[in-house]
Order: sequence, then C-alpha cells, then structure tokens
Amino acid sequence: MKNVLAVTGWLVFFASSLLAAQQPKESLTPSLGIADSNLTVEQQLLLTAHSISSNKLYDYVAELASEKYAGRLTGTAEYNACAEWVAKKFEQFGLEGGGDNGSFYQSFANPYTLVFPGCEVYLHTEHNGRKQYKYPDEFVPGSTSGSGEVTAEVVYVGYGITTPELNYDDYAGVDVKGKIVLCEREIPVSEEGDPNVFLKWRPYSFHQYKIENAVAHGAVGMLYNYGPIANPNNAYVKGFIYSHIGPAVITDIFINTDKSCAETIKGIKADLKPRSFATGKIVTIKNITEHHPEGIAKNVIGIFEGCDPNLKNEVLAVSAHLDHLGKCCTLMPGANDNASGVAALLGAAEALSKSPVKPQRSVMFMCFGAEEQGVAGSRYFVKNPTVPLGRIIGLINMDSVGAGDKLAARGAKNYPAFWQIVEKNNQRYLHEIIEPGLFINLARPRNDASWFMWKGVPSLAFKSFGGSEVYHVPGDNLSIINPEIIEAMSQLLFLTTIDVTTTAAKDKIDFKKGAAKQLFVPPDFYPPDSK
Repeated sequence: MKNVLAVTGWLVFFASSLLAAQQPKESLTPSLGIADSNLTVEQQLLLTAHSISSNKLYDYVAELASEKYAGRLTGTAEYNACAEWVAKKFEQFGLEGGGDNGSFYQSFANPYTLVFPGCEVYLHTEHNGRKQYKYPDEFVPGSTSGSGEVTAEVVYVGYGITTPELNYDDYAGVDVKGKIVLCEREIPVSEEGDPNVFLKWRPYSFHQYKIENAVAHGAVGMLYNYGPIANPNNAYVKGFIYSHIGPAVITDIFINTDKSCAETIKGIKADLKPRSFATGKIVTIKNITEHHPEGIAKNVIGIFEGCDPNLKNEVLAVSAHLDHLGKCCTLMPGANDNASGVAALLGAAEALSKSPVKPQRSVMFMCFGAEEQGVAGSRYFVKNPTVPLGRIIGLINMDSVGAGDKLAARGAKNYPAFWQIVEKNNQRYLHEIIEPGLFINLARPRNDASWFMWKGVPSLAFKSFGGSEVYHVPGDNLSIINPEIIEAMSQLLFLTTIDVTTTAAKDKIDFKKGAAKQLFVPPDFYPPDSK
C-alpha cells in the first residue's frame, strides 16, 4: 500500500495533516518548547517525517552497495571506509560518539577470508570427461574455504553430526578419510517442534561445527547443500576446501545410486537414523582464497542524548548491520541485505536531528559489523556494552527492509506493549501492511535482535517481504530495491522514536510487561565447541 506520508503534492499533504491534527493527540507530546507556529506540533512532526525521502534513501543504498566498498566484508579496508562514511553521517546529524573512548567505533577481533575469481566445482564423468558447474547458479565457493584444489570421491554424510549423547552419528559406517563429504545444513529436528528436543540438537546446527567435525574425521573437502549462496559465517581450516552447491549438483551426485536426496532427508527426519553412503562420484573443488586472522571489526555507534536530565539515562536502541559478504568471486552488493536497513536508520537519524520535538530519552543508533560472520558485532556489544543493557528500554532492528512492499515485525507478539506503539503510529499515519510475528528465537542467532532478546532487552526485528527473495548472491543489487518501502520503514521508525522517547515522560517505560515467556538463554560459548 502506498505510503500516506509520501503522497505527492503539498496540498494533499497539508490537508491530511490538518485532518490528523483535529484528532486527539494520542501519541505526541505537545509542550516541549516548540517555537510558536501556524502549524501544530503534530503537523510539524509530520513535515519532518515527510522530509525523509525515498530518493535520498535510494542514494544511500546505492552508495553502500557500490563497488568502492567491495561488498562491505567486515575487517577489510573497504568495510572500514564504509564505516567511516556512516560515522561522518552520524557526526553531520549531531550524534555523539557511542563507541570506544567516546569515538563512533567499537572495535573487536574478527578474522576474515577473501575469495578470488577462478573457483571451480566439476564432476568427473566417463572417458576422462568433466561436467563443469556454473557460478553462482549451481555453486558458490565457501566464503571461509581454505585455498587449493581437491579431487576425491564424494561420501554423503547427512547432517554431518556425531553425538553419542543422542545416539546419532552420520559418520558411523563410512570412511571419509581423504574424501569429500556431502553435507546438509541445519539439523533433523525442527525449531517449531518440541523445544526440549530441539535444544538438545541445537549445538550441531552451526556451520562451524559441521566443518570442524568433517575435518576431525579426516575429510579433505565438503560440498555443502546450502543454496547455493555465499556465507562467511563458518570456520576456517587451512587446506580444507569447501563450496556451497544447489539442486543441479545434488541431482548428479545422487543419480544411479538408487537413492533420492529428498527421500533420504525425509527418512532421517522421520526416525533420526543416519543414512550415509559412499556415492562413487568423483568431484574436484578448487577455491582461491586468502585468510586474514588479524582482522579487526568495527561497530559504528552514535547517540542522540535526551534533553531531560533524568530521562536521558533511558535509551532506545535502533540498529541495522552494516556489513555484507564482500566479494565471493564477484561483488556481492548487499543492496537489500543490509544497505536498506542502514539507509532507513540514517533517514530516521537525520529526521531526528531536525525534529521540532527533541527526545527526552536518549536514542542510540548502531550499525553492527560482522553480522554475516556469526552475528558477531551485536554479540560483542551485549558482552561489552558501551551503555549498560539495563538502561536500554528497547531495540528496533532493521535487516533487509528494501525489497517488496510489505513489512514484518518479529517480536511484536513477544512484546505487545512495544508493538502497540509502532502499530498505533502505522495505523494513524502510514497505513502500511505490517505482519506482527512471534520471535521464537531458539535456533542459532540469525539476527542482531537475537542477542538483545537473550539478554532481556525487548526487541522488534523488521524485514520487508512481497518482492524479490534474492539472498546472499550477486543479484542482491539495486534492481530489486523498492525505495518506497524503505521510506515507509524510516518514517515509521522516526515517528515511533519520537513517541517512545517523549510519551509517558514521568513514568519509566517497561516493555517487558506482558511479554511472552523467554524460552531460551544461550550459553556463553559461540560457536559450540567441536565434538
């Protein structure tokens, strides 16, 4: 649905503003030292929200997704240049540094791996032939693969799990020494099933575990049935070569084995019994990479301090991850994931700097690094907060909010009091389609909001849908971006931020009231120790 605030024509806008002004002021604080004006405070706020333009937000996305930042892989010089660009925007908007020693940066160790052109996957066929697979449709090199080339028989190992306590071992009865293993992602039980069962299997869902377990059993390479997409959230083991593959490669590996991959997986899930076997197929994997164990990551943090001397100690956090996948053979622009979220954050931050209503509580804007490398930036922040977590009244996170024409809000059903404020502003001013959802949050963290929820911070995680489902491939570029949905997200964020930081000024906000029961708090280690 088209954003009401973005309707063209000032007459239409002012008419809608005046009509809105005749309604009771439910959500905005009218007496905060605003200079006299012919417009009401509410009308001035709507004008400020209207200043968030889709054109400028699109330009932000184009900048972030440009070749100059090389896909924003955390730790690289290009990522650091992008972080500096965001920090300058924060400074321009009047934010103060919220990172280390009053700077805009919070730094932490973060190894990374570069992947260069020339990577290959091919199947050896009869009469010394070969079937070459196509990048990126049929394979994508592992983003943390070792550098080199391996040729070996492929052994199917199901989910790649060895767990005596669950009486399950995908490596039992097969010899993978010197071989390439074919491994499924995730685990054979569902997050939507019995939580107690799922949590027992959860440690084995991590990509890092699967690589390390394959290495422990003597494998020299892996074909990972994952996408194929790029994903730098994995372990690096020198000399271990792996790539992500899709249906075309799976079909060729399983042909003439009297087995179906889909039926094999279905059987494993049905009785939790391994079905590993040697396929007899010979495959070559070649990857050209360069590992950087010395990598340093940067979160970019800015604070808009509240104007009330007492309430400014209460903080609303707004976040989006800045990083993407770098170059995995070719540029991974990450226009939707997550240049769109950063653009929406910047739009709201700029509007806040121009707002006639100044927040009484403080607002902290955070652009996390290394989200794609194990959600490491937000994890580091919650373990080393630059603002005590007990002072953060809530978090609004945006990840991939630029493709499609609708929004989803995970956590809305977890924190109904928090969601009520967002929905009220949407229904009154924007009229976007937003689906409220429950954030089950049992699996490995796939979103920055996860770590905050696990630490007890009420969190809403926004994502767009209804358009392209392109994810972690070169096609996540400007062609899939809908600037209007980013504009709607940014305007909603601005109005909600003003609402949260100015209403109920004399009362401490408690979004935990009425919240759904938290099912799981993760252990301190991440990723899990190898078993």
